[in-house]
Amino acid sequence: MKKLLSVISIFLILLFLFPIFIPVSAEMSISAQSACLIEAESGKAIYSKNADKRMHMASTTKVMTAIVAIESGISLDTIFKTPVEAVGVEGSSVYLAENEKITFEALLYSLLLASANDAAVAIAIQVAGSVEAFVNLMNAKAQELGLSNTHFTNPHGLYDKEHYTTAHDIARLMAYAMKNEKFATITASQRKVFAREGEGVRVLINHNKLLKTYDGVIGGKTGFTKKSGRCLVSVAERDGLRLIAVTLNAPDDWRDHATLYDFGFDNYEIRKIPRAYLSLPVISGKKDTINLTSSELSIFISKNANIITKVEIPRWIFAPVHEGEKIGNVVYYLNGKKVASSHIIATEAIEQMQPKFNFFDWLFNILKGLTKWNK
Repeated sequence: MKKLLSVISIFLILLFLFPIFIPVSAEMSISAQSACLIEAESGKAIYSKNADKRMHMASTTKVMTAIVAIESGISLDTIFKTPVEAVGVEGSSVYLAENEKITFEALLYSLLLASANDAAVAIAIQVAGSVEAFVNLMNAKAQELGLSNTHFTNPHGLYDKEHYTTAHDIARLMAYAMKNEKFATITASQRKVFAREGEGVRVLINHNKLLKTYDGVIGGKTGFTKKSGRCLVSVAERDGLRLIAVTLNAPDDWRDHATLYDFGFDNYEIRKIPRAYLSLPVISGKKDTINLTSSELSIFISKNANIITKVEIPRWIFAPVHEGEKIGNVVYYLNGKKVASSHIIATEAIEQMQPKFNFFDWLFNILKGLTKWNK
């Protein structure tokens, strides 16, 4: 016999939404030429302004420089000698001296906190042998991550017409980088002190002042050149909701990011969808019913949208049933489209009942068979 499958629908009105783009209220003003705000886990865009327009990125470049370097596998306590090519690089610097001994960790902190261009060059040469070879690794990583509107020509972000990205690409890159524990620890640090070779110390102060001024900010990277303007990527998290904001060529970037985060946290959340607990009749089992459950889900949601939930299970089930066996699904729909689902599984095992032997039934079936054979 085959199971007769039907759909038992449970309509639950829940407040949530999976947005691709949500228009910003009229009173929300962003100074950036290009900007976006995304939810980090899903990559869904909450706000977008010229987010796919190719722009110059300045030192937000160093997010890619850092993650490529960290993923090279070099130990943080590895000691390097500063190559001559890294000495006196234009722009932000920690003033590395030729052949100065410095740890890989100190170079990474110099890169992300002080935005040191000399540290970027030193890292590139130590990891790949040359700046050119390292840039190839950066572009390969961009391709791997699907950043189709991003191209690097250097590891520090100094202006080059062929060195470009988009706000959307930088946001996706930052979401990826923040999954790396080493990267996340460094970018969240407000201050770091390292001993310098010979005497004295090198004090590194994070340029990202949002770490101090906006509640929930846990990382980011600043950038500026005259041609690119002020560039900023930052990460903020509250109650399990992680948002990433990017502004490119933004005269008022600190306020822009605060405005974007206010909008995001005021209108969205991570909603926990509790387990469903059900039971079904069991046929030919040592128990008449079996208990079922679904998984708990955490979903990125809008605070003012509706979802319909449907439970799909058979009307009954035949023994034997194994613990953990999939019996059906809970499916979540928004505007008629499936947006999430969870398996419904058995929480216990039920053995099949063995039929009892009946002599008279057995004899009757034998005689019945003989009668048909004689005919």
